[in-house]
Amino acid sequence: MKIFKITLFLIILLTMMSTVSATMNVIVITDPSGVDPNGASAGSMSFAQNMFQSTFLMSKEKQFVVLSGGEGASTPRLKAIVDTIARLENGATASEAAAAAGSYQGIRVMAGGPTIGAAVGGSFDAYLITVDGDGVIKVTPYKGGLAVLPPGQKGAIIHLRNTHGNPQYGSATAVRRETAINIGKMIRDGYSATTIVGKVFEEVSKDAGEKYGGGAVNLNSGLTTGDMFTPEQLNETGYPMNEPYTKICPNDGWSIGYPSAESYDRCPIDGTPLKVVYAYEALASAITVTQTSVIVSVYGSDETGILETTREIVKASVRKNGYNANTLSAAINRAVDNGILVGVNRVEPKDINVRPTSKAVGVYFTPLPNGRTSPPWNLPVGSGILDILGNMQTAIGFVLVLLVLFRSTLITSFRKR
Repeated sequence: MKIFKITLFLIILLTMMSTVSATMNVIVITDPSGVDPNGASAGSMSFAQNMFQSTFLMSKEKQFVVLSGGEGASTPRLKAIVDTIARLENGATASEAAAAAGSYQGIRVMAGGPTIGAAVGGSFDAYLITVDGDGVIKVTPYKGGLAVLPPGQKGAIIHLRNTHGNPQYGSATAVRRETAINIGKMIRDGYSATTIVGKVFEEVSKDAGEKYGGGAVNLNSGLTTGDMFTPEQLNETGYPMNEPYTKICPNDGWSIGYPSAESYDRCPIDGTPLKVVYAYEALASAITVTQTSVIVSVYGSDETGILETTREIVKASVRKNGYNANTLSAAINRAVDNGILVGVNRVEPKDINVRPTSKAVGVYFTPLPNGRTSPPWNLPVGSGILDILGNMQTAIGFVLVLLVLFRSTLITSFRKR
C-alpha cells in the first residue's frame, strides 16, 4: 500500500510538471552505528525547476532516503524510484537498492541510511568518500554503474552535474572534486553529517550555480526541511540556497523571513542589530538536533503567522518547563485566549506530540468554524444566546448587563488569582 501511494503521487506530480532533475545529490554518514542523532544526512538541489520533496523521499520508520535524478525521461525515473523503494522496504542494503537504476537508461538513483550504507546507481558523475578510523581519507571518482559506501563505513557520496542554462555551466567537474575533498576533511575532523550537508549546499550553490532547493533530511532523527526551500508553484525554481533567508534577533530568537526582512535592521524587542541567516545555514539548523534547539511542527492550520508564533511559544515553554505536553498546551491556550494565536481552537495535551530525544514538538490545531478568529467567551450563559440576539449593539448591551449581574462572581474570581 505504501508503494502504491508513493507511485500514485509521483504519477500525478510528473503529469503536471516538466521533467525535474536534481543535479546535486549528497549522502553523508558520520556515525554508521546510528547512535548520533545527527550522524546521517542527505539532500538535493539543482538549477532546474520543480525541486519538490519528491527528489528526496525519506522513510522515518526505516531510516532510509532515496534521491532521484538523471537525464532520462520521467516514466523510467518513476519506475526506478519505485523499484528502489520496494527493495529498501524489503530489507535491501543501499547498494542492492540503488542498483535498480541500472535498468533504466539515463536515470540516477542515490539511496542510503545510517546502518545500510549509501550507494548511487545508473547514470552519474560522483565521488565516493571514505574516512577510516585512523583518519585516512580516500576520494574516488565514479562515472556511471554503481558506487557504494558499505554499511559500517564513515563516508559520503556526492553527485554533481551542471544544468543546461546555468550561467556557471562547466564548473561542476572541479567543484565536485573540491567539495568531495572538503567533505572528507570535515568527517575526519568530527563534524556532524547535518553540518556537513549544510556546508555542501553552501559550496555547491556558490561555486557551481546548482543553487535552488530542494532541501535536506536528517535520517537518524527523522527531521526534514520539508517545503522550506521548494518552489510554491509548478514549473518554478526553488529558493536560492546561497542567498539570505531570514533575519533573527541574536538574544531571543525573534525572526522574520525575506523579502519582509529587508525592511528590518534592528530587533524590535531589544534594539540589537539583526543577524542575517543564509538559506544554507537555515537548512543545517532545521535538520540538526542540539541541546538548545527545538524543532516545532504545526498541523491543521495554514494561517499566516501560526507556525512562527507557535514556534516561539513552544521554545519558551520548553526552556522553562521542559518537554511537557501539559505545560505546552497551557502556554498555547494562553496565546489563543489572548488573541496572539488567531483562527485556531484551544488544544489539549493529547494534541501535543512531544519527542524529547529528537528535540521535536508537533502541535495539532483545529481551525475555528464559521470563519471565527477566536474561541467563544467563557460566559455564565451559552454563547449561542449572543448569536440569537443578532443586533450587535444589543449583544454588546447584553454583555454589559452580564458583567453587572455577575460582578461579584468576577471580583471573587479575580481576587482568587
